[in-house]
Amino acid sequence: MKAMVLDAPRRKLKLAELPMPQPAAGQVLIKVHACGVCRTDLHVVDGDLADGKLPIIPGHEIVGVVAGKGAAVERFNVGDRVGVPWLGYTCGTCRYCASGQENLCGHARFTGYHLDGGYAEYTLADQRYCFAIPDEYDDVSAAPLLCAGLIGYRSLVMAGDAKRLGLYGFGAAAHIVAQVARYQGREIYAFTRQGDAEGQQFARRLGAAWAGASTTTPPEPLDAAIIFAPVGALVPQALCATRKGGIVVCAGIHMSDIPAFPYSLLWGERRIQSVANLTRRDGEEFLKLAPQVPVRTATETFDLTQANEALARLREGKITGAAVLVPDSARVPTSALSRRGAQQ
Repeated sequence: MKAMVLDAPRRKLKLAELPMPQPAAGQVLIKVHACGVCRTDLHVVDGDLADGKLPIIPGHEIVGVVAGKGAAVERFNVGDRVGVPWLGYTCGTCRYCASGQENLCGHARFTGYHLDGGYAEYTLADQRYCFAIPDEYDDVSAAPLLCAGLIGYRSLVMAGDAKRLGLYGFGAAAHIVAQVARYQGREIYAFTRQGDAEGQQFARRLGAAWAGASTTTPPEPLDAAIIFAPVGALVPQALCATRKGGIVVCAGIHMSDIPAFPYSLLWGERRIQSVANLTRRDGEEFLKLAPQVPVRTATETFDLTQANEALARLREGKITGAAVLVPDSARVPTSALSRRGAQQ
């Protein structure tokens, strides 16, 4: 099979011809039809996350069909369409797993970081950590739901019942969360890089009540803010924009250092909350909710061999919505659904 492989941090991925992986007892072999390009992939490639496996095939927003299965697989049959998220394994027995916090399991393994992911024509996954994909979505439009959607959903839950919600960094996750939040009757305030008129216009098309630069004070105090951009300096800025009793949710798996700030920004019972990974329950809840909204994903497709280009454009903030890799062998066109999402 063809795969894009990371040999060492801060290097470009290399196209490789690898043996077809063989599923163990509880694993499914998946023919990859689409794999989203996530900011966490950038953190892996750029060496911000340094404890993973090398070499590694990145990618954890995987959509494909079961092409083979191990002897103990009961959840899926050959030909079933499945999605594979970031969370790829937990021990199931520690205090966190036992209390519904499997996202905090100290023995957790993550797709595209510890386990080879979806920047390939085929991949393996533990049947327990795969999801059925709603029929309303084609492969390309479904891929961003597997991380941008799931982490975004968990972040939105952490924000509580906030009426006025700020979203810092209007990329793949924020454009999905904005649709869910609007469905729930919330007001969206979108914050982008200075001068990103296109991103601000995109946010307004998705129903944002206001959109501006991340250094700007919104016209109304926020009840909560979710920070998707991996920029620590946004934490005190978001605190400044948030009312007393509000919450600032840090949604990224990696963030630059948070600068010192006066206690007065935190005083007034404001809170800072991090989001770590996801649980399978998050996936089940969100994939049930997404078609009800309905969430429309804006996508830009790249061939599997263009993974480095997709990562570079994401790093530079030049992707509107989400980038998705499509192997030549999958022959999945950008659907009408994806095109409609990009035009919203």
